[in-house]
Formats: sequence, structure tokens, C-alpha cells
Amino acid sequence: MRTKIINRGRGPEIEGTRITVYDVLDYAKHGWHRDRTAALFRLSSRDIQAAPDYIQQHKEEVAANYKHILERQKHHTYPPDIEAKIHASRERAKARIAAMKSLPENRTRDDQDHG
Repeated sequence: MRTKIINRGRGPEIEGTRITVYDVLDYAKHGWHRDRTAALFRLSSRDIQAAPDYIQQHKEEVAANYKHILERQKHHTYPPDIEAKIHASRERAKARIAAMKSLPENRTRDDQDHG
């Protein structure tokens, strides 16, 4: 079964998640392999691969929207309570990334012994 990219009004996202193709694009731009991104989001590699496939098929639209998103982020300010939540979320993400980086090379959480 193939993973779909859908749009529920907030941009193209992996069906059944709130992960947008732009989220995946951010990690790809930083050199992350699909499997590593999948582990971060706790999705299958097939689920994540749907995003680059979509991006490839809609290059111009995705590039224009991504540029708009980045520009909007530069100038947007959040209320203090939301800013605190964003900061806490980023700290949790940094901790997860650090934990993933501490794993031996070429080994993700998904391929560890479970036995």
C-alpha cells in the first residue's frame, strides 16, 4: 500500500499525520537520510519517502510555497505562552536528535535488538 500526500488546508502532508512535505524538506536540506527522518517522526521510511516523491512531482509549487513559509517565519512573532511551548518543543527535539546521534553509525532505533 502506497502512502498518500493529502492537503487538509495547511499544505501537503503525509496522510494520517500532521507532518508536511516541508517538514521533511527541512531535514533533507540538512542532509538527513530518509530512514533517519522516519525514525525521528516515528514513521516508516515508506511514509517519509512519499514526501520527496511529492516534492519531485511538484517542484515549482513546493519551492514557491517553501520560500513563502521561510519569509513568513522571519517576521512572525508569537505570544509569550506560545513561544514558551515552541521553545520546550525544540528542546525535546534537540534531546531526541542528540540521542539518535549517540547511536552507532548506520544504526537507528528501528534496527536495534528487540529480543
